[in-house]
Amino acid sequence: MAIQKVKQMTKPIIFDGNNNREMTVGEYAQWQADNETHAAQAEAQIAKVVARQAVLDKLGLTADEASALFG
Repeated sequence: MAIQKVKQMTKPIIFDGNNNREMTVGEYAQWQADNETHAAQAEAQIAKVVARQAVLDKLGLTADEASALFG
């Protein structure tokens, strides 16, 4: 059985309405910036949830009890 070599993708392929093509340099740069932004937002959200849970743990409350108390 022969092993196939896989061509490394340089840029993601997109569908522009008519054709599948590689992203342009500008599109790729924006795509990378958007991915970094989304990753940072996700990390911030996780940190917020962890901090909230730490406070609830310190107070000895569950999330349901905190919702009932604080609305």
